[in-house]
Amino acid sequence: MGLLLDAVYGMGLLVASPKLLGGRKGKGPFDWSGRMGKGHRLPDKTGKRVLIHAVSLGEVNLIRMLVDQLEAHQIDVVVASTTNTGYDRAVRLFGSERVVRYPFDFTWAVERVLDRVNPDLVVTAELEVWPNLIERCHRRGIGVAVVNGRLSAPSFRGYQKLRFALRQSFARLAAVGAQTQAYADRFVAMGVPPERVSVLDTMKWDTANVADHVAGADELASELGLDRSRPIVVLGSTGVDEERVLVDAIQLAKPGVQIVIVPRKPERFDEVAEQFPGVVRRSTGEPGQGPLYLLDTLGELRRAYAFADVVVVGRSFNGWGGSDPIEPVAIGKLVVMGPDVHNFQEVVDALVECDGMRVVPSPAEAGRVVAEWLAVPESSAAMADAGRRVILSRQGATSRYVAMIQALLTENAQAGL
Repeated sequence: MGLLLDAVYGMGLLVASPKLLGGRKGKGPFDWSGRMGKGHRLPDKTGKRVLIHAVSLGEVNLIRMLVDQLEAHQIDVVVASTTNTGYDRAVRLFGSERVVRYPFDFTWAVERVLDRVNPDLVVTAELEVWPNLIERCHRRGIGVAVVNGRLSAPSFRGYQKLRFALRQSFARLAAVGAQTQAYADRFVAMGVPPERVSVLDTMKWDTANVADHVAGADELASELGLDRSRPIVVLGSTGVDEERVLVDAIQLAKPGVQIVIVPRKPERFDEVAEQFPGVVRRSTGEPGQGPLYLLDTLGELRRAYAFADVVVVGRSFNGWGGSDPIEPVAIGKLVVMGPDVHNFQEVVDALVECDGMRVVPSPAEAGRVVAEWLAVPESSAAMADAGRRVILSRQGATSRYVAMIQALLTENAQAGL
């Protein structure tokens, strides 16, 4: 199976290589060496070691508390990430000596990483079930577990088409901690034994920092040139085909409003800027008079949310499943999303049910809601309180995932006696 997969992966890589070799706009250089399993020597193990795969920036931020709590229990943690933004963030959070690039799923690349890291357990965040990784870990007696497991309906339909090839990989998972019962049922349908699947909620609730003020928000607003006496709407984590329609809808419903656009992907910064001639770009370092602003830098979204009067969370109007609404809700903002929220369905449902945010069917309706809220700003207090109560009531999942990982490490140790 491994050699056959290597051949399939090789053909796929051959097709993709011209694009990778030619550079990827906005994404930085491709780390061929790292993706082939090569890299720096890691510190010697001091005890049980867990390799956590967090594929990109969002997953790296998700596992921060998990890593802290595991280390508090004297468990050594190495983090593997795939994307450049995820890898760079992991280095900043955890230090370069214990961060590795996640390899291609070639047998030799996987073996190199396993040799370097020498883990007692491999943990993947949300999904990332790679057949050769699981096969190589199985041969070495290393368990593979999923934390914060999420298998959305679209992903599930795709996986079902390959179920004949993936069933054994899912069946070999040592444990799955799923966010919801629906996700848990889908993991079982893919072949994970039911007794190895638990519903533990999402760690995203735990990452929320409920606060009234965010350090650096006032400075960011000033550096952009925003007029704090006028309404500000932040379009957060937007995707393809969203910025233009949302800006048009909001400006039509509420003329004169200041709009700050924060694209999800840095490689889209220039593309978005081209849509709005004269937009004030954060990357220039020069303030402007707007009314449109582009936050084309990394790591400042939370600060932008903090000075917003209303937040529109993106990737929910273009079929991409939505971005995370928890952060703006946690800092007391009025939050609206589009109809496609399958990436965060359970989170959105919980917040909407308690009037902590709103979901609308179209950009036009988002514009209407924004205008409605800005006309009655006192409505924000009740919605902010409702959303924050939901967040606080749902926190605690991280400790349950830590307990799951500890139990697996204990089982592995006992099996090795």
